[in-house]
Amino acid sequence: MDADEIEIHMYAPFFGAMGAFAAITFSSMGANFGTWKAGSTIGTAGVVKPDIVIKSLLPVVMAGIIAIYGLVAAVLISNNIASSAEGYTLYKGYVHFGAGIAVGMTGLAAGIAIGIAGDAGVRGITEEPKLYVGMVLILIFSEVLGLYGLIVGLLLTTKV
Repeated sequence: MDADEIEIHMYAPFFGAMGAFAAITFSSMGANFGTWKAGSTIGTAGVVKPDIVIKSLLPVVMAGIIAIYGLVAAVLISNNIASSAEGYTLYKGYVHFGAGIAVGMTGLAAGIAIGIAGDAGVRGITEEPKLYVGMVLILIFSEVLGLYGLIVGLLLTTKV
């Protein structure tokens, strides 16, 4: 690689870094929303029925897993970022950016879905405990959205 090529691609690591940023930031925002939405309902429902508090923590735990997806993707991406002089190309930067966006945006969507479903589910099981299995199934389908994004992100990071 000559000096002109390196100078042309010297901003390539920026896209990789933005991919790592997007993965951890957006998935953490989704996890934060899910924790807030479901957690505040758990606190309110726990005043009425203290025996369901531990059982109702499932949405909060599942929202936290969304942030772990973003952390895994951000670590994988950031471990592969190098300087342009070391051969980090625009292609690699764009692929890492796409991987980060895939994980981050699906993590944000999954966190929002978990928060809303967890909020309604906890309210429901406060009134009717038989709704717990239905809440768990809906939460699993919400969680898998983030898992799909992680799988795509992992596939993209292995392409470079």
